Amino acid sequence: MAIDLQDYETGASFDGDYKAELDSLQERLARLFVANLVHRRRTIVVVEGWDASGKGGAIQRLTAECDPRAYRVWPIAAPTDEEKARHYLWRFWQRLPKAGQVAIFDRSWYGRVLVERVEGFASEPEWRRAYDEINEYESQLVADGTLLVKLFFHTTQATQDARLLARLDHPWKRWKVTEEDLRNRARRDDYLAAMKDMFDLTDTRWAPWRVIDGNNKKSARIAALTAVAEAMAKALPAKPPAACPELEQAARKSLAAQD
Repeated sequence: MAIDLQDYETGASFDGDYKAELDSLQERLARLFVANLVHRRRTIVVVEGWDASGKGGAIQRLTAECDPRAYRVWPIAAPTDEEKARHYLWRFWQRLPKAGQVAIFDRSWYGRVLVERVEGFASEPEWRRAYDEINEYESQLVADGTLLVKLFFHTTQATQDARLLARLDHPWKRWKVTEEDLRNRARRDDYLAAMKDMFDLTDTRWAPWRVIDGNNKKSARIAALTAVAEAMAKALPAKPPAACPELEQAARKSLAAQD
């Protein structure tokens, strides 16, 4: 079924005890991140969405209780000169998770078909062929055993405007409002058209999109954390790996000798 962003604009409040649910999800995610680590699996979480849609807050809460050895957050900004001199996917290949790690991309390779398309940083032939390139790239990752979770945070124009104004009024958050935010806002229709193409052409069987209604922050955080937890729980072994018999025997002998 085609993704229509208008289906994710209710902004409904979270129906329940937010703190209790958040605590439960964070505890579950902490265990899942450890399971990913000890089973030496690889997981990628792609986080895309509008400016001020709640991406950063969700990532903070996603990792809040997790062992820092188990994950890496990659905030993706404009490419460097070295990165511009190579194929646009090169810089993402450099950031793929090693065995046992969760890699969280705060923006991603989808910049080629969103900001680079809309702002003219990529030519039309470049961004048009990127859909196939991205699908093949993600197919290779999944075929190699990587779990790929793609989240898109959606907000209405009114919600985005209110949050940007709130940032301007906050002395420790106003730095987050940039000229780029305002330029992107002015081209919302162009971004909506690019997003529609992105969903239509990259919402695949092996790497589906999960759209998060970001108009209520609490509901959005619960929905995002739940999506990641459920995907990881489905992909990871339910039982811990067996202990090394020799190591266990040596450790028990050594520790018992200390009594």
